[in-house]
Amino acid sequence: MEIFNVFQIIVLTFLGLAVLYIFIFSIASLFYKEKKYNNINNDKKIAVLVPGYKEDAVIVEVAKLALKQDYPSNLFDVVIIADSFQETTLHKLRSLPLKLIEVSFENSTKAKALNKAMERLERDYDIAVVLDADNVMASGFLSRINAVFEQNVVAVQGHRTAKNVNTSWAILDAISEEINNNIFRKGHRVLGLSSAIIGSGMAFSYKYFKSIMSNVDAIGGFDKEIELIMLKEGRKILYLNDAIVYDEKVQKAEVFGNQRRRWLSAQLHYFRKDIFIAFKHLILKGNVDYFDKAIQFIQPPRVLLLGAVVGLSFIFVLMNRFLDNNIAYSIAWVALFASCFLSFVFSVPKAFYNLNTLKALASLPRGMFMMLLSLLKIKGANKSYIHTPHSSEKT
Repeated sequence: MEIFNVFQIIVLTFLGLAVLYIFIFSIASLFYKEKKYNNINNDKKIAVLVPGYKEDAVIVEVAKLALKQDYPSNLFDVVIIADSFQETTLHKLRSLPLKLIEVSFENSTKAKALNKAMERLERDYDIAVVLDADNVMASGFLSRINAVFEQNVVAVQGHRTAKNVNTSWAILDAISEEINNNIFRKGHRVLGLSSAIIGSGMAFSYKYFKSIMSNVDAIGGFDKEIELIMLKEGRKILYLNDAIVYDEKVQKAEVFGNQRRRWLSAQLHYFRKDIFIAFKHLILKGNVDYFDKAIQFIQPPRVLLLGAVVGLSFIFVLMNRFLDNNIAYSIAWVALFASCFLSFVFSVPKAFYNLNTLKALASLPRGMFMMLLSLLKIKGANKSYIHTPHSSEKT
């Protein structure tokens, strides 16, 4: 019994700390209020950087939509960074009023594509907006980004949300995105910490972004690397909930698994790389933001955390009852389950409380299993570029 209880306490502690983290920020997200930023007739020059690798299926339509932003056309350039595109696609892009930069690498990465593009761009931009090749900016996105940069900030994360919810996997992916928006962006901003950035739908002071990117050679997770650099320097990353970018959600289980494998590999890599430095900065400089980011990287994936808490709570409560163990352990498991459940309730937008989501939940056990497989196959995932294919799904 004693060995069993020691093991039970260890598992409770590990899961308890992970649940406590998301519970605190999910509650904080409920108090988020968007700060209003007003343009003061000082429109800045913006480079909309769109790196793409074999994105022939979506890039032309995305480029056309990007050009329709209601922002002075002489003050923003859509820059398509084309890596391994077909000639027919390149021909269509050349006919549009945009900047087309063709690149080719032995081992392609977003970081390489962005750096090569900024090397070739000659215009003196004020702001760099980074999108994925499937992203579509909502009306007014650039105007909202321009307004926040009146405040002399260096980085802003926009509200990335689902372009499509046409399959169960897309719905689950969309819900996951909004949970992260609430916990790692809204909740963090409410408590005075920086918003997490996501790799697209984000904007930076152009000169600063070009400067820090010149030292980034990440194969996967370049956004994590620049985020750590900024937080280490003590800079704040803002969040704009009303600056919306539509992002295509995965539609197949295999893509879901590969995408998570890439993310988990990057997170583990940067946790090992920065945790001790971040702890040192916390103690010596009081840099909570930097330390919090390092801690984020070791948080269990939300899907796996939910599965672990539900399954283990049920198992341990039954075993404690069977062994006639101290009831305090069972109460602790029930409290853990309730806290985890409420964290998700607080973080999932009301728009997803519908029949389609209920049907999509049938795929959740498989999603949990695929996340577990992703963890088992994580070795080496950060040493090669894992491409997420996109289709022509429209907003």
